[in-house]
Amino acid sequence: MAKVITISGQERTNSTSDDSPLCVLNGGEDAGCASMCPSSEMRTASSFSPFPELEGQHPCFSVTAKGHARSGRLHLPVSPGCNITCRFCKRDTHNRVDIRPGVSNLVLTPEQAVEAVGRALELCPSINVIGIAGPGDTLYTDDAIRTFELVHAAYPKLLNCVSTNGLLLPQKVERLVAAGVRTITVTVNAVDPAVLVKICPSIVYEGHRLNGEEAASRLIANQQLGIRRAVELGAVVKINTVLVPGINDHHVGDVARTTAAAGASLINVIALIPQHELSYVPAPSQAQLELARRDAAEHLTVFSHCQRCRADACGIPGVSEFSDQLYGESLFATATFSHG
Repeated sequence: MAKVITISGQERTNSTSDDSPLCVLNGGEDAGCASMCPSSEMRTASSFSPFPELEGQHPCFSVTAKGHARSGRLHLPVSPGCNITCRFCKRDTHNRVDIRPGVSNLVLTPEQAVEAVGRALELCPSINVIGIAGPGDTLYTDDAIRTFELVHAAYPKLLNCVSTNGLLLPQKVERLVAAGVRTITVTVNAVDPAVLVKICPSIVYEGHRLNGEEAASRLIANQQLGIRRAVELGAVVKINTVLVPGINDHHVGDVARTTAAAGASLINVIALIPQHELSYVPAPSQAQLELARRDAAEHLTVFSHCQRCRADACGIPGVSEFSDQLYGESLFATATFSHG
């Protein structure tokens, strides 16, 4: 059975020690205020790391509390548009408040993004990872790939990471890896079209809108093909699955089994945020999350200290946040963009 790494809930089984790190919030009004961050409550099933080369280097692939709290990440919001419709997704590119995926305060051009990297490293020298996670899909346009090319040329020692819905991953994965991307997260909410259509009812692919199970089948096929190609090219693949009670809560084990067979190494089961067309669905309980994670753990290592980061996050997840300082100036704002 794969390992389960958890941070929440009342039980404290599998705790490795009592020396959890004291994290310091060093951004905004609370600068210098010591506080126990969520990562200080992480528990690992084992001291063994399945990703030793990423432990302590990439917070989303570090399975220990110390590793998770050691390195920062910078998300560059260069991809506002999207090519699939998820019923829970509510994207926003002028949002300073929400702490969730799909939102940012602005959108950058690839050239502005490179400048932002330099400024971010001054604010938070512990940043090791440059990620692009939206606020739309990173592969819908070529802006993310162009950004990675520029960043990799200017900062070759930094890790490049991308998050995508996977629809265009088969066509673009070679360019991603050539641009320095080494870790890829694919959001896979179902591997059965009958389940996925309840979450994602339509997509835009090769200039055509597909609906219903035809759309779901195409998305699933492309995700699996993209994962296989990414792994063949040497990338490490993580799966994100949004747990939607009453729709895919019984299906997470199948997602983990299928994506593991394609070559994925890690899965992150994320609680639904009730909003948009699924605002009527309650968020999953802790018991539902734990059950889904146990099902997933039969096939993949389970990552559960996700902070549900914004598309313009900057700093160490759960420890520090510098996005306001980094992106607060109008210098970086683009005049127009497409919602897709």
